[in-house]
Amino acid sequence: MAIKIILADDHKIVRQGLRTMLESEADIEVIGEADDGRMAVRLARELSPQVIIMDVGMPDLNGIEATRQVLAESPGVKVIGLSMHCDRRFVMNMLKAGASGYLLKDSAFEELATAIRMVLGGKVYLSTEIANIVVKDYLQGGGDESVFSVLTPREREVLQLMAEGKSSRQIADHLIISIKTVETHRMQIMHKLQIFSVAELTKYAIREGLSSLD
Repeated sequence: MAIKIILADDHKIVRQGLRTMLESEADIEVIGEADDGRMAVRLARELSPQVIIMDVGMPDLNGIEATRQVLAESPGVKVIGLSMHCDRRFVMNMLKAGASGYLLKDSAFEELATAIRMVLGGKVYLSTEIANIVVKDYLQGGGDESVFSVLTPREREVLQLMAEGKSSRQIADHLIISIKTVETHRMQIMHKLQIFSVAELTKYAIREGLSSLD
């Protein structure tokens, strides 16, 4: 039986390349593609994949938050983070969200195929550079606060949408909440982070892996 895969990446050319390579493997089938994290969560619910290849930096809902939501609903799904970023915060937050693997986008295809089979076998797969980051974080204690420990899941969603330039009305419509609720979240975010300008909040969101300029 073929391994059922969903590809989640906001760049179509990346998804097409991954699909072509993965489907050259006799035991792998790509059953869906998502161009943002929210679609990845929905497809995971509808298609019941075994593995999701999840880009970390995606619009609307980032890969870290999408991983949390997917695994909350379907804990048996394996998520492999695939990213341009080897920044420690991106890596550690993705793993803390429950990802079973993390590779850089410049990894060889053979490494991704190996990672898929390893995570299905219940193991964690990290490329060498990522493994070094994880070990260093462990040795240093990894105790600093991140946006994932400071803000609630809803506040993180609101912050990402703010960083992507959406108005309070657009955020309210998108999340199906009231404008008043959005404004309350905005005030709580600013108070918790002690950041009071949208420009600085945007920089913070990008630095923490909530939003991306790619």
